[in-house]
Amino acid sequence: LRSAHSPRLLEFRVIVLGPSHHVYTPRCALTKCTTYATPLGDIPVDAETCETLKASGMFDAMELDVDEAEHSIELHLPYIVQVMRGQPFALVPILVGALSDQSEEIYGKLLAPLLLDTRNLFVVSSDFCHWGRRFRYTYFDRAHGEIHASIEALDRKGMALIESQDPGAFAAYQKHFGNTICGRHPIAVLLHCLRACTTRKHELRFIRYAQSSKVQSMDDSSVSYASAVIWSTDEE
Repeated sequence: LRSAHSPRLLEFRVIVLGPSHHVYTPRCALTKCTTYATPLGDIPVDAETCETLKASGMFDAMELDVDEAEHSIELHLPYIVQVMRGQPFALVPILVGALSDQSEEIYGKLLAPLLLDTRNLFVVSSDFCHWGRRFRYTYFDRAHGEIHASIEALDRKGMALIESQDPGAFAAYQKHFGNTICGRHPIAVLLHCLRACTTRKHELRFIRYAQSSKVQSMDDSSVSYASAVIWSTDEE
C-alpha cells in the first residue's frame, strides 16, 4: 500500500509502517538507528520526526536486534531508493505491534498530520492470506470451487473493505474470518489515519493481486500478495 499526494518530488519524508514478526508488542516502536543501509545506497533516518513521535509517549524504542531481524520494513527500502531516483528524502520506519482496535485509531489520528503534509509518502507493508496447515489457516468456502478461488474471494472481500476506507468494517471482517494478513494492524492504522484527515480526501485503489501458488488440495499452501495506491483527490 502506498500513499502519495503529488508526483512533484522535492525533499520527501517516507514513513514506512511494517508489522512486527519477531517480537510481541501492543504498541508501535521507532528505530534507534540514524541510517539504514541498502544495496542502492544509505537512507538517513528523520531523527526530528522520530523524536516528535516519541514525545507523544505512544512509541517504544526498537532494539537493534529486532530492527535487524524485521523484514517488513527492510524489504521495501531498495525499492524506495529506486523510486526516489536520487531525490533527497529521509526515512521514518515504524514497527507496528499487535494493536487493539482502540490503539489503531489512536495511532491513526496521531499520524494524520504527517499524511496531510504533501512532502510525505506513506508505505504500508503487508501481504495477504497465508493459507495452509503450516500457517494454521485453512478457510475454504466450497461455493467458489477450487481452494485458490476461495482464497482469492476472501482476500478480495478484505481488499474491497480497505478501498472503502472503513476501519470498522475491516475490523469486523478480520474478527469474522481471521484472514492471516500480516499487515492487518498497519493497514488499520492507515484506514484510521485516512478517516482523521478531514481536510483532505483520498482515493484508494488496489492495482494488482497474486498468489504464490494455486492451491488445489489441503496439502498445499500459498501466500497472497496485493498492491494498492492511495492519492489525494484534492491536489491542485
